[in-house]
Amino acid sequence: MSPAPPEPRTFESLVAEAEAAPTEGWDFSWFEGRATEQRPSWGYQRLMGERMAGARAALDIQTGGGEVLAGVPGRPPLCVATEAWPPNVAKATALLHPLGTVVVADPEEPPLPFADGAFDLVVSRHPVKAYFTEIARVLAPGGTYFAQHVGPASCFELVEYFLGRQPDDVRGARHPDLERAEAEAAGLEIVDLRLERLRMDFYDIGAVVHFLRKVIWMVPGFTVDAYRPQLRALHDRIEHDGHFRAHSTRFLIEARKRK
Repeated sequence: MSPAPPEPRTFESLVAEAEAAPTEGWDFSWFEGRATEQRPSWGYQRLMGERMAGARAALDIQTGGGEVLAGVPGRPPLCVATEAWPPNVAKATALLHPLGTVVVADPEEPPLPFADGAFDLVVSRHPVKAYFTEIARVLAPGGTYFAQHVGPASCFELVEYFLGRQPDDVRGARHPDLERAEAEAAGLEIVDLRLERLRMDFYDIGAVVHFLRKVIWMVPGFTVDAYRPQLRALHDRIEHDGHFRAHSTRFLIEARKRK
């Protein structure tokens, strides 16, 4: 006799599991089998590793838990990472120090705690904001900024489910054309700029809760108690449709400081 199929998970059990899950770092393995996100075609970590291999001094801004930087094959003789959130600082330190990378606890706002022209390579994956004037200041002449940024209206199907339709200026923020203009005004020359819209699927309400607890700027101040009716309705929708679909936007930017 075949075993009985497992009982479906309840709303309360899925939410309780997601609320108990740790949120530090940028390890998204918790979502395996529960949510998927299409990856950009360019392969940021691989390309970053290629640039790291040719650098003498590199800075990774807003490194999170250090997972992306730790995943490249090698780092230059001088490699530094910054991070603002204390749990991530601790996680990045434990991960990156054995690899010869110094982790500096630093607010996300300027100034960066480094001298002018200290690095020939600055990288960042999904910075909250790129302060191009500071990036240009710490880059040596001819140095490169190489990053993957979150683009406009990313995952806004989910954001607007909870917060309602957002103003056009909010939806248009983070557009690559705006960041191109900021970079060029800071004295950087754009070498490459590519934007892609990517599919995201959430397969249970626990994945939604964990995502909003982890990526805290999506729905500021999110708690389960504050949004319980909306979460329960979304749970029912996912149970009926099999998933909740949203779309992320990402853009690759490579810029060079003029000599």
